Amino acid sequence: MYRNLKWKIPLILATILGAAWLAYPLDKKIALGLDLQGGMHLVLEVQVDKAVEASLERIGDDIKREIQEEDIELDSITPDFKAHQIRVTVVDAMDIPTVEKVMANYPYLEKKEVTKDGVELVFHMDDKEAQRIRENAVDQGLETIRNRVDQFGVSEPTIMVQGERRILVQLPGIKEPERAINLIGKTARLEFKMVNEAMSVQQALGGAMPEDSEVLYQRQENKETGEISKNSFLLKKRTVLTGETLTSAEVRYDSEFNEPYVAISFNSVGAALFHQITGENIGKRMAIVLDDNVYSAPVIQDVIPGGQAQITGSFTTEEAKDLALVLRAGALPAPVVILENRTVGPSLGQDSIDKGVKSIIYGSVIVVLFIMVYYRLSGVVAVVALFLNLVILLGALAYFGAALTLPGIAGIILTVGMAIDANVLVFERIREELRLGKTVRAAIDAGFAKAFRTIVDANVTTFIAAIVLFQFGTGPIKGFAITLCVGIVASMFTAVFVSRTVFDSAMSRKKINRLSI
Repeated sequence: MYRNLKWKIPLILATILGAAWLAYPLDKKIALGLDLQGGMHLVLEVQVDKAVEASLERIGDDIKREIQEEDIELDSITPDFKAHQIRVTVVDAMDIPTVEKVMANYPYLEKKEVTKDGVELVFHMDDKEAQRIRENAVDQGLETIRNRVDQFGVSEPTIMVQGERRILVQLPGIKEPERAINLIGKTARLEFKMVNEAMSVQQALGGAMPEDSEVLYQRQENKETGEISKNSFLLKKRTVLTGETLTSAEVRYDSEFNEPYVAISFNSVGAALFHQITGENIGKRMAIVLDDNVYSAPVIQDVIPGGQAQITGSFTTEEAKDLALVLRAGALPAPVVILENRTVGPSLGQDSIDKGVKSIIYGSVIVVLFIMVYYRLSGVVAVVALFLNLVILLGALAYFGAALTLPGIAGIILTVGMAIDANVLVFERIREELRLGKTVRAAIDAGFAKAFRTIVDANVTTFIAAIVLFQFGTGPIKGFAITLCVGIVASMFTAVFVSRTVFDSAMSRKKINRLSI
């Protein structure tokens, strides 16, 4: 039995030294959660119905293009957002069979009725398709927000779905909360629209607004006075190109005034469309619109090949960087609204750290005093095992990159109690065996053997509960579950394996007739 010490002792030393190396220095290796270092807590709601509306609008454009390719004269294609329907109206009722043939490409659109003397078809979107779009909007929104936060440079963020349409965002240590909110909540839908130069904005606003046009505004800020002005544009509603085909967006500076701008590039599909659009509209103005705000509306001087464009707008460097960031991360599939916005100050977080550390120290001191008084020299073995348990726990947290939260500190405190509890079970078993008149060596063997099953049962059930908490809990609960899981594994190793090795090592050196327990 004692020959096993040749590999047990090196294994224990390697584990302890490895854990200490992983955890050192502690303040740099283990990130603190939101409740300990301060930061932002946001709950966002994705406007999933807007995603369904956008999908209906895109489908309507696709249907229009396919029907026109069949040389059918269309009257209109009108999405009904409230009813999740698309109305297709043709000029000649004889074209209805061809329209129905085109609509067969959209199996999720069910024909509901034919109206207006047989020239209008009404198609309803399948409820399952609408639900799929809603779910995708939340999933895509989650990934887009995660990409933006990653590029923003926040360490250990928590970004997860809550319920059917909500997203939880926790940003520990964030120093620019307003900027973070702007980056996270911006839809970032990039559109290119032609300026309607057939009439002035004043005429359109005076009551002559064409059905195919809209008025959008360009926000301009005077850098010297801080005064904000708005410049209005009459734009065609039809979007000739979107940001979905973007491949890159980066900040550059013009050579004349050193003003920052955002240079964007399109993929092959976008580049071909951009080449076609600029070729067909030389001498006309094309507006670059982000979230219904006009950034610029330059005149197309010539055909632009290669899919390269610029977004200008009297930016500061930070504004240009943020715009490039959201364009690279992609547009949100639907707008989001902030339901909850809480900021935890760093001083409050430091106060939580101080109280948490004190609770660990006080709890550990009380446990150590009790165990050493009650179990004497054997209690010292338990205390050493407890200390090693904390070292392994901190090393594991550093290795897995887990953020330490206030509930996580509670998990550490609970682990301290559980580690001692395992030793108590072993020691009480050893005492029972000694009362029965067994030798010290036999009592130790029997004590560890009989207590082992009870220790495993207790720890396995707690471990399963911790796994469930991790699977279904939110950020703070997950922090508690992680520390509890790691602590259980560490306590099993130290309370059973390490303690037994210490006893075996002592028994192998000399014969012990009386055990201090």
